[in-house]
Amino acid sequence: MTRKQLAKQEAQVRILKALAYLARSASVDELSRHKERCVCELTDLVRSNLPTVSRHLVQLRDAGIVEAEKRGQTIYYWLRTRCVTRFFEGIESVMAVNAKRQRGLLV
Repeated sequence: MTRKQLAKQEAQVRILKALAYLARSASVDELSRHKERCVCELTDLVRSNLPTVSRHLVQLRDAGIVEAEKRGQTIYYWLRTRCVTRFFEGIESVMAVNAKRQRGLLV
């Protein structure tokens, strides 16, 4: 494996790690359905406090998944690119295939 290939795979893993947490995944899902959300709106969704949600959003921002803008005292977040939703659609396809395989084992 070349250095370039390794660097690319490491970058991909950083993005996957950013998404591999329920609160972050739920936030991305919410942002995929709405143009933008403020941190306070996402705290209710993930049932966590403001500092915790803010830390999750910073991780998503650092991974390049979301962008943010501060307006007054409020920070708004939105998806940097909507293609991340296709990634979740791919995961759902894998889940469907796995469920079908499991049903086949039970019959």
